Amino acid sequence: MELSAWISIASICAVGAMSPGPSLAVVIRNTIAGGRLQGVLTGIGHALGVGIYALVAVFGMAVLLQRFPSAMRGIEVLGGLYLLWMGIQVFRHAGEGSMNPDKDSGHQGFVDGLAISGLNPKIAVFFLALLGPFIPPEASHLERVGVAGMALIIDGCWYVFVAIMLVQTGAADWLSKQGKWVDRLLSVLLIGVGVWLLV
Repeated sequence: MELSAWISIASICAVGAMSPGPSLAVVIRNTIAGGRLQGVLTGIGHALGVGIYALVAVFGMAVLLQRFPSAMRGIEVLGGLYLLWMGIQVFRHAGEGSMNPDKDSGHQGFVDGLAISGLNPKIAVFFLALLGPFIPPEASHLERVGVAGMALIIDGCWYVFVAIMLVQTGAADWLSKQGKWVDRLLSVLLIGVGVWLLV
């Protein structure tokens, strides 16, 4: 693959990672609720999910979804239900985040990050629609794995950076003090996207 293709793919991955949505909301929420460790592990879990999607996309998942379009609808329904469940849980426990995480909070952050990326059909559509065209048919298996790895690293770096900056700048502490309203706003976002996916 030519250098220009790698630069284009890196740019696409960066724009995708930085665009606001449910993933950013979950990273912010987990950082506020559980501190730096939970936020960072949420970002790492999210990156792993993105890397899996990217790997599947570069090895021709688009062809499979063209043959079985109901598979994409299944991902949308699962994603919508998960976002609804998460939004309801955030609303029910609004303002309970403490910034004093227990020993299990990092594990929960990782699971939340992996789930929000794995069940977000927007990520699947993003990679299938935008990543595939930049990879030439003659690209080697190693180059395809490299593309997926690059997507994973860019996504992980962005969300880990967000979590660290929220803590370093004191924004997480300030948001924690406004916890009930922040949580309610995030829950509305999650529920809204979940409903949109279902209908």
